[in-house]
Amino acid sequence: MVDEALSAGAVARRLGVAVTTLRTWHQRYGLGPSEHVPGHHRRYTPTDLARLEIMRRLTAEGVSPAEAARWARQAPDPMPTGTAAPGRIHPPGRDGGGTIPVGRAGPAARGLARAAMRLDAAAISEAIAHALATGGVVATWEGLLRPVLAGIGERHAATAGLIEVEHLVSRCVSEALAAASRAKVPTGPARILLSCADEEQHTLPLEALAAALAEAGVSYRMLGARVPVNALVEAVNRTGPAAVVLWSHTRATADPAQLSALLAAPRRPLLVLAAGPGWRADSLLTGVVRPVDLAEAVSLAAAVRDSLDQPRRD
Repeated sequence: MVDEALSAGAVARRLGVAVTTLRTWHQRYGLGPSEHVPGHHRRYTPTDLARLEIMRRLTAEGVSPAEAARWARQAPDPMPTGTAAPGRIHPPGRDGGGTIPVGRAGPAARGLARAAMRLDAAAISEAIAHALATGGVVATWEGLLRPVLAGIGERHAATAGLIEVEHLVSRCVSEALAAASRAKVPTGPARILLSCADEEQHTLPLEALAAALAEAGVSYRMLGARVPVNALVEAVNRTGPAAVVLWSHTRATADPAQLSALLAAPRRPLLVLAAGPGWRADSLLTGVVRPVDLAEAVSLAAAVRDSLDQPRRD
């Protein structure tokens, strides 16, 4: 990283983006040039550039621009010249050196992040289990798991490392959510169908939704990862769910044709939820709802279930 301040054109060339993209990131997300010399255009400092690099990497991997900007703004300042490269961390040693950014999340998230860097599976599982037992699924996902998982994703985007950390934490999270789902098995017909989009392999948010629905007493069916649209429609026609949640983590898997197929199914569900950052708001069809978070997804699914379970009035 160079120490001199750069013009917008120079930064655009370094990042491989258009100058108009930089302007958009500045106006919408506050990731603009911070050095100001009277009588001259503002210039991008090394800190500005480091944060823009994080923004570019995360958006390229399918993270929504707003979420990517949030993590970019929370990134630490670059190290002085002659020290470690900005935006990077030292490989963990025996003591679990290095950090995972968790933003404004509390001490529990910071503790989980430290356990993750140590690859301490027992401590990771214990922290998650304690959070689920004391705060429930939604609070655990939003306040503990999501910040740590996003921090791991940011560090991987900046360093191409932490793959082993991501795999271990994902396994621990998946096991804990499965245990939470088994602990409270809802009764009644499964009116909610949960599925990943075709070729979508990121399942943890969908597993969190399953655990949260179980906790709320809402029965569901889970199809899991990489469900071809024909198989999804077949499942809808065979089971007649009241609501279908289709999860997409990246733009590459968020094909609106999948939503169209659901809406055209012979046993069309009452509600189709396009969940995840992969879906673009301007690509959603009439009759499709995009929940803003896990709590809203649970609330919408429960409302549909309740509307069907209410006794009919003659």
